[in-house]
Amino acid sequence: MVRARQRRRPRVGKALAPALALGLMLSGGAAQAYCRLALVLAVDVSTSVNSAEYRLQRDGLAAALDAPEVRQAILAGLPDAGEVMLAVYEWSGRYQQQVVLDWTVLDSSTAIDAAVARLAGTQRSHNRFPTAMGYGLGYGAGLLRRAPACDRRVIDLSGDGINNDGFGPDRAYANFPFDGVVVNGLVILGQDSNVEAYYRREVLRGPGAFLEVAQGFADFREAMTRKLYREINLLQMGADHGDPPEAPG
Repeated sequence: MVRARQRRRPRVGKALAPALALGLMLSGGAAQAYCRLALVLAVDVSTSVNSAEYRLQRDGLAAALDAPEVRQAILAGLPDAGEVMLAVYEWSGRYQQQVVLDWTVLDSSTAIDAAVARLAGTQRSHNRFPTAMGYGLGYGAGLLRRAPACDRRVIDLSGDGINNDGFGPDRAYANFPFDGVVVNGLVILGQDSNVEAYYRREVLRGPGAFLEVAQGFADFREAMTRKLYREINLLQMGADHGDPPEAPG
């Protein structure tokens, strides 16, 4: 009976082990880059926003992301400072939410350029639905659940009115996964005189949450620029946000 000859596994010399480890890293075995912030921008496209105002909002958002100070805040200190991940969606009625920029790592000028171009070229998703703010926030929480692991998770909700359809922010915070999520706001003053007080009382959530105010849609670009710069740099500017509601127990 002839026995099959067993194949011997080649032994890896100690001198080759570091080279193989490096090869595994270069081929995708390395750990994920460190992420310091997962930021979701939620943009109001309810019926109160007309077509001209929508363009000011869309173009203002793209310009804010493209602002030199915001670019510098995103890219400064990379890779050690940690990357920024960005996603953007439009919201209005109960089931009218649309992602316009899915999770994107802003780790280079080229990546920021691509995100700016995508936002500037966005076509409005909806234009005839009410302001279902609770549903919009719940959608943002779901979007954050599939984001990469980051030190901070922030939803930035902007709008020109208060909730007028379905459940409000309080129900969203109680029933959707908002643990460890900060919600900041950007209000656009104009039609609704109660919108600023409503955002301060009902929308802001989590430690350090704050509100930025735009004096109409023409001021949206400047307000969003200030807001992005502050969020990315984690700047604390005193208690200008009132008392945001505590996370549900």
